Amino acid sequence: MNDLAPRRRIKLHSAEDFAGMRAAGRLVAAALDMITAHVREGITTEELDRICHEFVLDHGALPASLGYQGYAHATCISLNHVVCHGIPGERRLAEGDILNIDLAVILDGWHGDSSRMYAVGKVGTRAQRLMDVTHEAMMRGIQAIRPGATVGDIGHAIQRHVEAERLSVVRDFCGHGLGRVYHDAPNILNYGRRGEGPALRPGMFLTVEPMVNAGRPEVKILNDGWTAVTRDRSLSAQFEHSVGVTETGYEIFTLSPAGLSKPPYPP
Repeated sequence: MNDLAPRRRIKLHSAEDFAGMRAAGRLVAAALDMITAHVREGITTEELDRICHEFVLDHGALPASLGYQGYAHATCISLNHVVCHGIPGERRLAEGDILNIDLAVILDGWHGDSSRMYAVGKVGTRAQRLMDVTHEAMMRGIQAIRPGATVGDIGHAIQRHVEAERLSVVRDFCGHGLGRVYHDAPNILNYGRRGEGPALRPGMFLTVEPMVNAGRPEVKILNDGWTAVTRDRSLSAQFEHSVGVTETGYEIFTLSPAGLSKPPYPP
């Protein structure tokens, strides 16, 4: 889940804080690994949400999204043309679906926040390419992180890659700072110019989470007040990592323990 963070002072964190974020990040990544085997034809998104919720509780943490601004689930599950904030429900997965599962946990007061794409059975080449480009865009954004770089450098790296592949970057949502606060300053836009925006400093924690559409970038919010979909009904994909700025570059807190970075995942 993401939103535009309110205007707050950007926090810098200690080495002990990094340890807390590592633990929270490992847990959310392990949960996204665990759910991989359950993403199959016939299961409902509500069941996937329940399985994730129970996993988080069993590991001594809480789902950060549950109760956040009135949201009633542990995850957001966004299928096909849903950009983000899809609400788990009775929809059963079908062959060829692609979906994003977005999960955030609170462990010992620290937030781990990550999302990953999944594919149901064999998906089309257009869908696979969309997921591949989106993952690469996230990684290029992360690779732009280092002390002295700017938030605009991250967005520029993402936008440049996506648009070179003739896909579009969603502008209505963005990454954000986090730590002991779920959504904090600064906003991490998925587009921008080099050298613009706040400078990155060691100790900053943030998410990098591009949303990429196969068609045009425009989205609309459904009547439930949460679900964002592409206006042209084109497919959409998203990946997200939680990252810390170090003295020499960056540390990704939410890497998959099982090495499951993007679909297709091994059986």
